[in-house]
Amino acid sequence: MKRHSRILICSVSIVLLVAGCAGEVIVPVRDASITAKEKEWLEKAYRYDKNGWIYLHIEGEPFERGFQRGYLTADEIDEFFKTIAYILKFKTAKEVDFFVEAAAKLFKKKVSKEYIEEMKGMVAGMERAGKKVAFEEMLFMNGFIDIWWYWWPEEKESMSPGCSAFVATGEATADGKIVMAHNSWTGYAYLRFCNIIVEIVPDKGHRILMQSWGPCIYSATDFFITSAGLIGTETTIGGFNGFDRKGTPVFERARRAMQYADSVDEWAQIMIKDNNGAYANSWLLGDIKTNEIARLELGLKHHRLEKKATGWITGSNVTDNIEILRNETNAPYDDIRDGRVARRERWKQLMKEHYGKIDVEIAKRMLADHYDVYLQKDNPSSRTICGHYELDDGSVPGSRSAYRPAGAIDGKVVDSNMAQNWQFWAKWGSSCDIGFDAQKFLEKHTQYDWLEGYLKDLPAEPWTIFPAKQKQ
Repeated sequence: MKRHSRILICSVSIVLLVAGCAGEVIVPVRDASITAKEKEWLEKAYRYDKNGWIYLHIEGEPFERGFQRGYLTADEIDEFFKTIAYILKFKTAKEVDFFVEAAAKLFKKKVSKEYIEEMKGMVAGMERAGKKVAFEEMLFMNGFIDIWWYWWPEEKESMSPGCSAFVATGEATADGKIVMAHNSWTGYAYLRFCNIIVEIVPDKGHRILMQSWGPCIYSATDFFITSAGLIGTETTIGGFNGFDRKGTPVFERARRAMQYADSVDEWAQIMIKDNNGAYANSWLLGDIKTNEIARLELGLKHHRLEKKATGWITGSNVTDNIEILRNETNAPYDDIRDGRVARRERWKQLMKEHYGKIDVEIAKRMLADHYDVYLQKDNPSSRTICGHYELDDGSVPGSRSAYRPAGAIDGKVVDSNMAQNWQFWAKWGSSCDIGFDAQKFLEKHTQYDWLEGYLKDLPAEPWTIFPAKQKQ
């Protein structure tokens, strides 16, 4: 394998230079006692930063690949933890230690040895890079969605994320093959840490290329390709109210499904078994080997897997499964003042308009769509596929609030040909070209001055192909 990194050993420190990709990344190490084995591990890994994204390649055994990730993204993981801790304290009046302890108890004996070792490797790699974090804190960061949005009941509805997505195939697309697209929604202050694209080459199981969030061993946003020929994404099921403390956390199930499933059915089986209800999603899947697409709507007590050889499936945070909708959510289904319903109806319009022509370029444009089906005009807001809560004045009945610093922070598109070549398109800052200026926002909306220092600029970056080079 071609090496992309080199280690320079100095008398007082070690500096890792990652060159020859898309700019140079320098990661200083305060501890000069790095071992020969650790140096060997780091020579297999590399990182480059491009157009708002961090691209990271890690490989090997669990501890080894975890060490690589912890070392190369130590600063970002450290900032992620501090940001989550601050926001949690403001939202719940509890210190982060409360949630860390809860995670340690909740996830005890529910995480496989492989992924425990990977997380321990991240802890060790961060320490070598001069940033200290306890294993229990790393465990919490991987399971923060389980803890924050599902275990902690007072916050689960107000803090839950959202997304817009679709997958299409057969007669719906220009070449008859699969096209998939997705953007990630939630608060900008912590969603900004999902700007990492990780390629994992594990010693066992399938190779994975995925968007990820902070130090999460699974995608968490979710958007992925696996060497089994599977591509996947999701949109959360809004207003969901189920959680089983005895179940397996979503980060364990979702990572295992990516790494070990050979088919859509196997992927779904892994997600369903010992499900704890956290991150209840409409999972959109594609198999580039068969050209089939699928949706797994996974609640806690109810689920449904449907497949299609032609057509399309969309996601907008409202489930079509009547059992989940009526028994496990408090979400509306037909009120287009609600952003989830409005986006579902807009997807229907776009799919009809572009049926038979859908390709990656049309997918990019659809992710950037600002048409508000309630007001029947272009109006970037909480009701548009490219979401902008920060521009929504909350005047429409049913709006969650006015001028929230939240919405769609990215865009990702892949088709069968790109997946075959181990690539996808990604856009950072917003799905459109509006972007987000934190200083101007805070000056105008002083009610959010508690986010000063944590809310950052999100300039709209250009669409970029990752990895920069095709799979060797």
